[in-house]
Amino acid sequence: MIIFDLRCSHGHSFEGWFASGDEFSRQQANNLVRCPVCDDATVARLPSAKVRVSKSAVVVREPTPPAPPSEAIAGLSPELLAKMREVVRNTENVGARFPEEARKIHYNEVPARAIRGQASRDEAQALTEEGIEFASLPAFLSQDSN
Repeated sequence: MIIFDLRCSHGHSFEGWFASGDEFSRQQANNLVRCPVCDDATVARLPSAKVRVSKSAVVVREPTPPAPPSEAIAGLSPELLAKMREVVRNTENVGARFPEEARKIHYNEVPARAIRGQASRDEAQALTEEGIEFASLPAFLSQDSN
């Protein structure tokens, strides 16, 4: 197992664990290495210093294993997760103004556009009663990362 320091084109730094340098190259060439923050596939390996230490001075540093996927992510198929991330990338985050903006769009008070944001259960129920269609996304997907 080899650990590389990586950075996406948006400046998010993270670690990647790979079986070998060749495996990293293969996955990167197939856009399989993606930023865990923003899902960017433009990922570069950061330079790291090679250190040569004598055996008597060796200090073993146990790498921190990656956190296991949350139950929310673990239950999703990769295809569904990719579609959900695509929705997030292609929508405007209006935050807590979501119910207000959804109504404006529904009643043609503003031009139609794809939006996302937050609504309380009561607000969501009121939107449904008004015939305004929307879908709920898990909170971990709907946060802006950059």
